[in-house]
Amino acid sequence: MPLALATVMGAVIGSFLNVVAYRLPRRESLIHPGSHCPRCQAPIRPYDNIPVLGWLLLRGRCRGCAQPIPARYPVVEALTAVLAVAVVLTKHSAHDLALGLVLVAVLVPVALIDLDHRIIPNLITGPAALLALVIGAATGPPHGLVAQLIAGAAAAGFLLVFALLYPAGMGMGDVKLAGVLGLFLGASVGVAILVAVLVGSLAGALVMARRGVREGRKTGIPFGPFLALGGVVALLAGPTIIHWYLHTGL
Repeated sequence: MPLALATVMGAVIGSFLNVVAYRLPRRESLIHPGSHCPRCQAPIRPYDNIPVLGWLLLRGRCRGCAQPIPARYPVVEALTAVLAVAVVLTKHSAHDLALGLVLVAVLVPVALIDLDHRIIPNLITGPAALLALVIGAATGPPHGLVAQLIAGAAAAGFLLVFALLYPAGMGMGDVKLAGVLGLFLGASVGVAILVAVLVGSLAGALVMARRGVREGRKTGIPFGPFLALGGVVALLAGPTIIHWYLHTGL
């Protein structure tokens, strides 16, 4: 039952996160108007707005104008559902569950918005940071809040150095997101940063291999999605990775 609930709620939340990713950068209301086709403006009927299933029943096209509906929408809904189930499977305390589920709801739109617009909105990272502290204070151990703050400051400070040294390659939005990751992940934020740097470096190398070193260095690659990926890895497997590293002596 908990897994079924996580699946359904994850898909529903994923549907809302699609709205956030589309409307927030455009400074549109997240509530009004209701869901509608961005092309013909026809309202989406409730039975067409069922996550994933609605898109499949419509065969990926708007009922009003028959224009294609991007497959990204059901993919995001399904991905959010999968991540919610993964959090439920790997986290067992109310504290860890709350932090994990909220972090998923933060990282999904952050990655999408940064991919589309090359920005990480303060309207997401600011409330996320506050919510992490509230959850930590309400459900965590007495010393947990201090650990959260230390991890957040350390992660943000680490990326701040890179942002100052290479401002063209990393922005303050990335720095703030790293701080948010520290507040949610604690010590596991080190795993998130490591994964983000490694995968981001690999992506940069692939771009340079394809376009040439000179042209590749001029190609902007948003770092937010890599931080989001690192955050998910650290959320689901961070403590295990740290334990493995410490006990292998590497």
